[in-house]
Amino acid sequence: MKPKTAKSLSVHALVFWLLGLLCLTFAWVEQLSAAEVVAPAHVQQGELVYARVPSGSRVSYEGRALDVTDYGTAVFGIGRDAAGVARLHVTPPGQAERVVEIEIRPRDWPIERINGVPPKTVSPPPEIARRIAREQKKVAAARADSSHGLGFAEHFVWPVRGRISGRFGNQRVYNGTPGSAHSGMDIAVPTGTPVKAPASGTVVLAEPDLYLTGGTVLIDHGYGVGSNFLHLSKLDVAVGDQVKQGEIIGEVGATGRATGPHLHWGMTWFSTRIDPLLVLQRGN
Repeated sequence: MKPKTAKSLSVHALVFWLLGLLCLTFAWVEQLSAAEVVAPAHVQQGELVYARVPSGSRVSYEGRALDVTDYGTAVFGIGRDAAGVARLHVTPPGQAERVVEIEIRPRDWPIERINGVPPKTVSPPPEIARRIAREQKKVAAARADSSHGLGFAEHFVWPVRGRISGRFGNQRVYNGTPGSAHSGMDIAVPTGTPVKAPASGTVVLAEPDLYLTGGTVLIDHGYGVGSNFLHLSKLDVAVGDQVKQGEIIGEVGATGRATGPHLHWGMTWFSTRIDPLLVLQRGN
């Protein structure tokens, strides 16, 4: 074997130097990307917001600490009446906190007048009012906690296909009496139409006969994101069931406070109501 010449040694040294420089460059780029926060510049009222942050970051929104997925996704909801700027506080590992400001763009909220509703559901007597309060407390408790399921990150699909007969956020007037803003999206389809899970998750509430909402199912999609399905004529799931996207969870009906068969599909981020139509549009 021939001994290495000075020329070959210098070439080897140059190669090792270049490789070392390349490794340092990649490490520098990786460090920059590890500090990056990706969030939309603006959102709408009622929107579910997804942000990418460095894995292991501490994140909060409006004083609430957000759980972050292992791959660095955080999610939170913008309320119907939110205004101005949403501020996301992010502290990447080993770095100082940064505040990401997201413009909240307002929407127009028309008035929906709904007549023919049973009067006792609009102005219930005291004993019915107490029942409604108990049931609403039970629903709120089901939304209070959330798993680390990843259904929230799926591209949501329609639970049923039909005409949108009521939109999220519109001010509602029942039999001439002003009510609260509509908390979801109504889809008019016949009684008995199968309802499919729009994304995977865990059933956290399944009640066949709530006073206002009739047959009611709540699904936790993870990280605070949930769906609720109201006025069902039949329930095909029970609390604790794991459902996959597209699995049938019940059938459309007109139970509770309803003037005709339709599916009310609502979505929430914990107690914040969000617009399912905007979530569907994210997948387009």
